[in-house]
Amino acid sequence: MSSTFTTTDDTAELDRMAQSATEPSSRRIRVSAEQLSRVKFSYAARHAEAAAHALSAAGDLFALSGADVIPSPGDIVLAKVTEIGRQQKLEGTDSRRMTLFAGDTVALAYGNRYAADQYQAVVPDDLGPCSIVAAGGVAGRVIAQHAMVEDATAIEPIGILASASNVVASRDVAPLALDPSREVPQGRPIVIASLGTSMNSGKTTAAAHLVHGLARSGRTVGAAKVTGTGAGNDPGFFRDAGAAEVVDFTDYGFPTTFLLAYEEVRALVVSVVADLAGRGCDVIVIEIADGLFQEETRRLLGDPVFAAAVDRIVFSAADSLGAVAGVEVLGSAPVEVACVSGLLTASPLLEEEARRALDVPVVSTPDLVRVSVAKRVAGIAAAACS
Repeated sequence: MSSTFTTTDDTAELDRMAQSATEPSSRRIRVSAEQLSRVKFSYAARHAEAAAHALSAAGDLFALSGADVIPSPGDIVLAKVTEIGRQQKLEGTDSRRMTLFAGDTVALAYGNRYAADQYQAVVPDDLGPCSIVAAGGVAGRVIAQHAMVEDATAIEPIGILASASNVVASRDVAPLALDPSREVPQGRPIVIASLGTSMNSGKTTAAAHLVHGLARSGRTVGAAKVTGTGAGNDPGFFRDAGAAEVVDFTDYGFPTTFLLAYEEVRALVVSVVADLAGRGCDVIVIEIADGLFQEETRRLLGDPVFAAAVDRIVFSAADSLGAVAGVEVLGSAPVEVACVSGLLTASPLLEEEARRALDVPVVSTPDLVRVSVAKRVAGIAAAACS
């Protein structure tokens, strides 16, 4: 394999490697340190970068290809960008958005994706052409997409990163380990969960504003995104808001959580609460991605473990009808809805509609940064949150 492996003007070796992905038996093609230095590592593959460079320096990094190689969620794939689509930029390991060019070589993590206003995607059962289905660096095969969304950026996998003996998988290089036998810690901190009607309902923004208000009150705040698709902007938002400690599911080796075994989804809830509590946080804000009808979210809401781990819910909605319907759905959940917030509060008219229709307090997102409001939402003060 030549040192021109990642250049955009000489792709003969890259094309040969990609073609080998369809050959009948697996092959291990060595990846040199020079070649690896030209690869754009994505955020979703960030925990694998150091391990890959160490293996490459030792002469033990390979691209595993062949028709009998079946990808799994969390495998790190080396791929050639073949056509730029919606994802014109790729989030790097430091969360900087790197401009993509056709012919670039990227390191991505295979993952399933659930995004109602973008794509539904699954990990393919071969190393054939697929797509970058999330700007954080998730590779998958699109099986459905929103009618108003541009096609995803196309890639041609070269091979899965591996040593001579093992595949380089996200779970194996993650800084935190998931233990399904773990239990909700006794005497845990206050935990508030941010949920919403759907993507883009304002969940992350509401959670970050609440984090900021609680941090201003003098609390040591932990924040986590428990489910969703890996991206660095949400953890970064929580840090900017004043969270002392931040973790998310990617730190446990999951590029996404869609189609994850439910036992592992439940274990993520327990683990983030336990790990943030162990780091000295006295209040924790967690975000649960997507909407209430998304399968993992729906099952969590009926799970006694979720009730044992969470004290209150902040519910975000894009409009008043969604707020009313969501609160009604949450009425059967064993966790109190502290307030409604989110995108609807950007509109005074929608906010007033929701106030008239709901018994639950409605709090505008900007007001969550106020110390008195944040404490009330968290249940630290006895008064209602509006």
